[in-house]
Amino acid sequence: MKSALIMKVFLVLPVIAFADFVLLTLLGCISGAMGCGNDFFCGPFCFISKALLIVSGLFFIYLILPDIKKSFARKTYGQTS
Repeated sequence: MKSALIMKVFLVLPVIAFADFVLLTLLGCISGAMGCGNDFFCGPFCFISKALLIVSGLFFIYLILPDIKKSFARKTYGQTS
């Protein structure tokens, strides 16, 4: 249980962060090549990057939530009186 959580934190989270980095870098390079100025990078690009990071964070929480629930779940092995 805990090994799956540790694996997700140390392997999946960096992969998600790297994918965000690559996507935002590509978007920045493409928009810079198309001649977008400071108005784009201070406005829509900032909103897109915030939205992407929030979606990535929510996706990571969605991935680790079952492992966290399993860690705190009560285990019963017999009848209680």
